[in-house]
Amino acid sequence: MQKESIMGTTPIPRLIIKMSIPLIISLLVNNLYNLVDSIFVSRVSEDALTGISIAAPLQMLMIALGCGLAVGLNAMVSKAMGEKQPEEVKKTTSAAIVMAFGAYLINVIVCLLLVKPYFAWQAGGNEVIARYGISYIRICMLFSFGQMLQWVFDRLLIATGKSNLFLATLGTASLVNVILDPILIFGYFGFPAMGTAGAAAATVTGQLAGGLLGIYLNIKRNKEIPVHFTLHIQKKYVANILKVGIPTAIVQGIMSVMGIFINTILYQFSSTAVAIYGILMKVQNLAQIGVQGMNNGLIPIIAYNYGAGKEKRIHETIRCAFLYAVIIMTVVLISLELIPDKILMLFDASEQMIRLGIPAVRIMSVSFFVSSVGIIFAAIFQGFGNGNYSMYLAFMRQVILLIPILLIGAAIGNITVIWSGFVVAEALSIPFGMWLYGKVTQNMIAPMAETYGENRVETA
Repeated sequence: MQKESIMGTTPIPRLIIKMSIPLIISLLVNNLYNLVDSIFVSRVSEDALTGISIAAPLQMLMIALGCGLAVGLNAMVSKAMGEKQPEEVKKTTSAAIVMAFGAYLINVIVCLLLVKPYFAWQAGGNEVIARYGISYIRICMLFSFGQMLQWVFDRLLIATGKSNLFLATLGTASLVNVILDPILIFGYFGFPAMGTAGAAAATVTGQLAGGLLGIYLNIKRNKEIPVHFTLHIQKKYVANILKVGIPTAIVQGIMSVMGIFINTILYQFSSTAVAIYGILMKVQNLAQIGVQGMNNGLIPIIAYNYGAGKEKRIHETIRCAFLYAVIIMTVVLISLELIPDKILMLFDASEQMIRLGIPAVRIMSVSFFVSSVGIIFAAIFQGFGNGNYSMYLAFMRQVILLIPILLIGAAIGNITVIWSGFVVAEALSIPFGMWLYGKVTQNMIAPMAETYGENRVETA
């Protein structure tokens, strides 16, 4: 079986690179088009950029649904393939497809009920900012079915080691978005100038193109996982996906709630501070693509080898992952420290934005470096089907440790304390992550030697 040769026998250092490079490239393309979105919108006005920055937590809620479903599907399918249970693979896939439609309906309901009240609260009474944000997020949420399809069918390609095909689907989505962005935002070739609504329309069109291509590639090129749609799904498979997926969704949900909380605090300083935070989130996504791509590649590697009982390969995977993460993020950190002003100028930054933004970029770049440790820990926990640990770690980083520092910064009126709080929270959460990893080692990795025997042959 091809999957065995990829996940079970390929040397680990090469396997991580093989799995991660296409994912990194695809994330690079994806984040570049998100960055381009913001750059084009910043040319409309700073209010427009602030509007989509305020909309970001609602986008995170959509990501929470899709990412939770995708991670749960990825872990369960990879584990079933490692255990040589094709029927489990088929039924898990069918359940995930139905769940994707359910996630889309949740997006629609949230959009209809909450978008207007949310912007009335977060925009601080600024109707121009609210109008820009509402016109953007409504389209993203009401037409998010393409995004949900992408989450499911892309993860099926990743689970079988076909990361190059995943690159094709995400690359298609990104290309369509980048082409349509200036046309729909500024009104070229006879199209009306739609502003932020045009950016949203370009995004959902690209997502639909990527989702449809994902369906096609899975049917034609991913024979290890039969795509079978049926409404008669078993609760067992829904529960298995949710077991891993819900903690992941909660982690993303925490990010959404914290985004709202942070925007509220920053608005006390200025709307420019909110726009800077929106830029920083785009920069973070771009800065961490190497580690995030490796994260996505690690989950099926760990899940497969856990299902196959290959303890040594799991240990080597984890060691290599941390080494690669340190190398990648050191290069990123140095780069960001050298060019903060040039990053801000991409967004047509005003003098005030440059003055406030340069120290913010420099401080937050340290946070990006430190947080890479938590990203690798999360991949390890999810690969073992233990999404709860990822949730606990995220809650420690983003709530218990971060909120008190943000409140102190707001109370004393010092925005530097707020940016520094991200670094402190990430650093203080590392010992907690190490403790959770120790529990995984004790309860899941160590017993494998007894279950599968010490004398089995493993290919490193």
